[in-house]
Amino acid sequence: MRIGLLGGSFNPAHGGHLHVARLALARLGLDQVWLVVSPGNPLKPRRGMAPLAQRLAGARALADGRRILATAIECDLGTRYAVDTARALRRRFPRARFVWLLGADNLVQLPRWHRWTRFVAALPVAVIARPGCVRQALSGMAARRLHSARRPVHDANGLADHAPPAWVFLPVRLHQGSATAIRAARGE
Repeated sequence: MRIGLLGGSFNPAHGGHLHVARLALARLGLDQVWLVVSPGNPLKPRRGMAPLAQRLAGARALADGRRILATAIECDLGTRYAVDTARALRRRFPRARFVWLLGADNLVQLPRWHRWTRFVAALPVAVIARPGCVRQALSGMAARRLHSARRPVHDANGLADHAPPAWVFLPVRLHQGSATAIRAARGE
C-alpha cells in the first residue's frame, strides 16, 4: 500500500489540506493519504494552538474515511519529530510505502527541523507548490543540499517506490487556503 503523510498542526483544518490530499492521491499514485495531526509542532508557539481533539475533529471533517484518513498517530507512537514519526511508521507498517507530503513553505524551513537530513533519508518526499514561496523553496538550502536526490516530475507517480533520499517538486494549481489567514480573520 502506498500512503502519503500530510503532517501538520491543522490549526484549523481547511480546504487547502483537502486540496493537497486529493492532488497527492492523483499525482503520486497513492492508495491513501493520512492527515497526521501533530500533538504539538516544536517550531510553533503553543499560544493560539487549539486543543488536539479540536484540530483532529477538523481534520476528520475533511477526510472521507477511506482514501483520506485523519489521525493523531504520533500520540500512539510517542513521537514528537517528523524523523522519529517516519521511522516509527516504517517499523509499525513494514509493507507500506510512505511518502511525506510537504508544502513548499516547509521545504524552506526544513533545515530547522530536528535531524532533517535523517528525515529525508527515511522517506521519499513530495513537495507541493504553495503561493508565494516556490522560488524561495527551490533555491533554498534544503533544495540545494538535496539536488542530487530530486526526481523529475514525470517520476512522481512512482515516488513511493524510490529509495530515499528522493524528492519531487509538484507544480500544481495553487490553493489560497491558509490556517494563518483563517485564524487572522477570526481575530485569533
